[in-house]
Amino acid sequence: MKEETATPTRAPEPVALASGAALRFHAVTHRYGAHVALDDLHLEVARGETVALLGPNGAGKTTMISLLLGLLHPSAGDVEVLDTSPHAAVAGGRVGAMLQTGSGSGLPPGVTVRAALRLVRSLYRHPAPFDVTVERAGIAPFLSRQTHRLSGGQAQRVRFAIAIAGNPDLVFLDEPTAAMDVAGRRSFWGMIRQFGREGRTTVFATHHLQEADRVADRVVVVNHGRLVADGPGATLKAAVAARHVQFVCDAPDEKQLDSLEGVTDVEVRGRGVRLDSLDADATVRALVEHQIAFSDLEVKGVGLEEAFVALTGPGRAAG
Repeated sequence: MKEETATPTRAPEPVALASGAALRFHAVTHRYGAHVALDDLHLEVARGETVALLGPNGAGKTTMISLLLGLLHPSAGDVEVLDTSPHAAVAGGRVGAMLQTGSGSGLPPGVTVRAALRLVRSLYRHPAPFDVTVERAGIAPFLSRQTHRLSGGQAQRVRFAIAIAGNPDLVFLDEPTAAMDVAGRRSFWGMIRQFGREGRTTVFATHHLQEADRVADRVVVVNHGRLVADGPGATLKAAVAARHVQFVCDAPDEKQLDSLEGVTDVEVRGRGVRLDSLDADATVRALVEHQIAFSDLEVKGVGLEEAFVALTGPGRAAG
């Protein structure tokens, strides 16, 4: 048998986006005994999209992924993956997944990276070319290294190579850049963008909210088993009413600042002041009306992290 090599090769030409959705949840409810993990969830993701899935612990993200991989069946409602059942899509090699592995690497021990990838490719009828997978995942420098001698970031790359070895149309990634350095994360997300240009769909869960904002076409936020936000990161940030009013002030009076119209929180650091306001225009007018001397005034919208907290914090529980 001819040995595979990691010589450079042309990546597959971008494919035309197929009709239909990559995945659908239609009125999906799932229970674990009396606990409702998903509550009448409706969601559709188009083919070729890159979607960030966000939510606090216990929000329902793991249950969603388990249903999409056919590991669970919904208590009510329907789940479709690539216009078929999750089980059929996975069995056909059309879905790849890179899930959390706990304390271990999730890789077979005592074998080289090359051998591990060859083994996984042998499980698929139509795997991606060996060298294409190696190039996509950036694992050529350590193909001959044994899996237990990989760094955390290297192990993540190998796990990604295994997830895409079957040449999937849809891939699920759970915290894919954990243990990667900044350069590694930048390279990884560049590859994910190329994946999307080829007409493939990526759904990833991450705690790096800046990555979600920069990389994803859509950000989907779930909380208490329900969809609480869905759209581009910029749209989610704009939907949160709070704004930051920042300025410099000599001898700021926190009590006075807290009483200004629209202000919900005050932070003073020396002469620097930051006010959280639900009506930034009214807050600035109040500063002038109360003759509070200020300079270097700046009004900013919230970041995705603050929008996430606002969307999933107390008061946003399902009810």
